[in-house]
Amino acid sequence: MSHRAHLFSLRIGHALRESCFAEPYSLLRFRKDLLAGLTVGIIAIPLAMALAIASGVAPQYGLYTAAIAGFVIALTGGSRFSISGPTAAFVVILYPITQKYGLSGLLLASLLAGGILVLMAVLRLGRLIEYIPETVILGFTSGIGVVIATLQIKDFFGLPLAGLPEHYLEKVSLLIQSLGQTHWPSLLVALFTLAVMLLWPRLKTQIPAHLPAVILASLLALALNMLGLNVDTIDTRFSYVAADGSSASGIPPILPSFTWPWLQPGADGNPTAFTWGLVRDLLPSAFAIAMLGAIESLLCAVILDGMSGKRHSANSELLGQGIGNLITPFFGGITATAALARSTANFKAGAQSPVSGLVHALVVLLGFVSLAPLLGYMPMSAMAALLLVVAWNMSEAHKSLHLLKTSQISDVLIFLCCFFLTVLFDMVIAITAGFLLAAILFMKQMADMTRVVEITQNKQYVPDEIPEKCQVFKITGPLFFAAADKIFGELTRYCEKDKVVILYLDNVTMLDAGGLSALTKLIAHCQKTQCQLLLTDLQFQPLKILAKAKMQPIEGIFRLYPRLTDALQSLAPSNIA
Repeated sequence: MSHRAHLFSLRIGHALRESCFAEPYSLLRFRKDLLAGLTVGIIAIPLAMALAIASGVAPQYGLYTAAIAGFVIALTGGSRFSISGPTAAFVVILYPITQKYGLSGLLLASLLAGGILVLMAVLRLGRLIEYIPETVILGFTSGIGVVIATLQIKDFFGLPLAGLPEHYLEKVSLLIQSLGQTHWPSLLVALFTLAVMLLWPRLKTQIPAHLPAVILASLLALALNMLGLNVDTIDTRFSYVAADGSSASGIPPILPSFTWPWLQPGADGNPTAFTWGLVRDLLPSAFAIAMLGAIESLLCAVILDGMSGKRHSANSELLGQGIGNLITPFFGGITATAALARSTANFKAGAQSPVSGLVHALVVLLGFVSLAPLLGYMPMSAMAALLLVVAWNMSEAHKSLHLLKTSQISDVLIFLCCFFLTVLFDMVIAITAGFLLAAILFMKQMADMTRVVEITQNKQYVPDEIPEKCQVFKITGPLFFAAADKIFGELTRYCEKDKVVILYLDNVTMLDAGGLSALTKLIAHCQKTQCQLLLTDLQFQPLKILAKAKMQPIEGIFRLYPRLTDALQSLAPSNIA
């Protein structure tokens, strides 16, 4: 399939078709997919649990997400090597939803976001994500990293807090006030986990740092608990109702089952009433989830393309992400998207096709069913340390500092706006404000690029003598509403009685409705002052706009000419007073 076809294709299972059916799929390739899937599946288990906890729900819901969404999106998506599941980027959006609406509200928001992603795919909006400025994305990710890190302080220090306030500054204030109640055994486990994660890469092994860190931290916590020091673990923090109706600690060792999302517990522990009002309240958050999911998954696909030399289908990937998020909530899974760290690990482990993603999902599924009792030993402070490292990596602090040092003031302003709105308010406000500010500043920059220069005396354009009362102006740049009012407003002062003003437009690439309106005002002004306005060398798009508007020549006032030389030759002494 050609590169252009990849850009605009929309097929369920595009990546699977391309890598397993359009290309020969041998036993050797399957073995590589199997090994990669096993590797990334093992990696995904502790991460999925930690991200579910950070999102405000029990760890098993993260495992359900990695298993169900990971399988469905690999099967239906458009990127060969992407591994989908819960990601750190969503924590900032999902945690407030969980606090306000409970698990049922979170699942409904994920369901709505899935529908929005499918709609984006059907409308072929996949490639539009590329037009989002890096300053906006970097502002979001840096802000998300700060918020995630802040949320981990409670468990990192073992603080005895039942919950955290809604607003960020209140969270920080309470955390600072509570530091005197630090649980030192929990802090010891957290620091030990952090040390292992920072030192392990020096061994240069293929095993990712967080696996030995979590295993060793669990052993340390087990030893401390045997000494009676009470380090909080998944077993002591979480519980579930067993099949016989009794309460059990830790993670249920059972497969996820179909349940209507709104029948899951709400904020008060009871099922939520499925109403239009609830849907309306969740729509802004669902839109933010969908936008962030689209950005995250497509950026991941682009990076994997660069590593592999393959091509993804942006719209098919959005379709797969949408289908995954439509199905997963019915099995208790929260929002999912492509995870960059797991996806790059998948590729580096030798993945050949989405089959590795399918294997990864099955490994997670079988892993939590068979290993649930062991997973219960994982200490909460170790999970917090793990997410602190995830938050630092996703914040890309080095890129942020480089941007602040080297970029122009408008880019810095966009970055800071997105960053502080993400931290102090929420992602819904940050995404909306960031896009609007980026669009406004972009339009200002484009308007500043549109210029008008008098070329009456420039022999390159006007080689012969012309009447004294004739002036020629060259306009360069797009004449959209923000630029056209300024440019045509400047020209009105030259449009005096018995004068001829020629506009040379060979470098005007675009004329929009606002530009047409400004031009109409200029023509009306020329009628009042009895000034001739001649337009020459129009490109196809501006000429098409004028034709569509049925703009007709006005005798002695307004005319169009194909070339500047034609306009100059048309000037006769009788036309100039």
